Amino acid sequence: MKIEKIRIKNFKVYREAEIKDLPNLCVFLGANGSGKSTLFEVFGFMSDALKGNVKTALNKRGGFKEVYSRNGEGDIEIEIKFRNPTVEGKKQPLITYELAVRLNESRNPIVIREVLSYRRGNRGRPYRFLEFSNGKGYAIVNENEFEDAKQEFKEEREEQTLDSPDILAIKGLGQFQKFNAISSFRRLLENWYVSNFQINAAQNIEDAGLSEHLSQTGDNIAQVTKYIYEEHPHIFQTILNKMKERVPGIEKVEAQETIDGRIVLQFSDGSFKDPFISRFVSDGTIKMFAYLILLHDPQPHPLLCIEEPENYLHPELLAELAEEFREYANRGGQVFISSHSPDFVNSLELKELFWLKKESGHTLILRASEDEMVKQLYQAGDQLGYLWKQGYFKGSGPKN
Repeated sequence: MKIEKIRIKNFKVYREAEIKDLPNLCVFLGANGSGKSTLFEVFGFMSDALKGNVKTALNKRGGFKEVYSRNGEGDIEIEIKFRNPTVEGKKQPLITYELAVRLNESRNPIVIREVLSYRRGNRGRPYRFLEFSNGKGYAIVNENEFEDAKQEFKEEREEQTLDSPDILAIKGLGQFQKFNAISSFRRLLENWYVSNFQINAAQNIEDAGLSEHLSQTGDNIAQVTKYIYEEHPHIFQTILNKMKERVPGIEKVEAQETIDGRIVLQFSDGSFKDPFISRFVSDGTIKMFAYLILLHDPQPHPLLCIEEPENYLHPELLAELAEEFREYANRGGQVFISSHSPDFVNSLELKELFWLKKESGHTLILRASEDEMVKQLYQAGDQLGYLWKQGYFKGSGPKN
């Protein structure tokens, strides 16, 4: 699945913002407080609303008043356009999910509009497969016939009433395979990943057991290492080979079970006889290994959101890390990254770079490929990180 467009209205600093034609790897620059974390939080909000309801998702962020943009007009709106993976060389139709939230007469948040639609060909008007408002609506149950029937498609509707008007329709309907598009979008929201990697958490010695996926803080890294080593040895060997390339001296990484039933992560340096346990290796070594574990997950996340991956890493490693993210994205995932590192940005392609600019308390999202001066200088050989430091991305820093 690939997200191609995001439109946000009245969500915190985003009073009206849109980005389209999104590449597999997207990197966002901006001053502190410009809205980089808030952009990722849109997916967190959607995920929390899916797990519970819109009210709980808003309350987790301080309530409707705290989320709603200052001086905003209208509803909180989120629109996401996405496309499922190509099947047998056939490009899948563009799917649009729209959500609008407002307060009702009792000052309780409700879903005033929830729509999921397909586009009929390249130019056709979008066809709505799901449409709900205030807890009531319908879904099309024979959407699998849509692509073949095209203009001759005859819909079969199923009317539904939700338990509450603050519940997302995709929460229940997405569990049924007959609602294919709804199910695919639900999986995106359930399986997206935002990194909040903590070095001290990753250095802990854990209870024995297996974890299949790296947690957001990385506190189960030893368990995941053991799982990949035992269940996917060829993937683990790939990780180890890359680790040897990225960190000089590292020859071996193991997750060993101790006598008292815990797991300790050990790194072997070719210059020493005995291995080092994770708490005694450098922060950068731990973080690089964690990223390699994440990026070679046997069941990859459809969307990764990574904040400031450059922290604790040597500048010379950042070009290789950028390439790791790009490879992951090209294998079918999608990666959104925020960064403050010119060295990391130097490794990017023009189409991958965006910057956030705050005007009158609200944030705009700009893309480097649409700035003619930046485009010409990049094509002439200048690196993007260098151009950023020179102030060519207007509004992307505290001083420009």
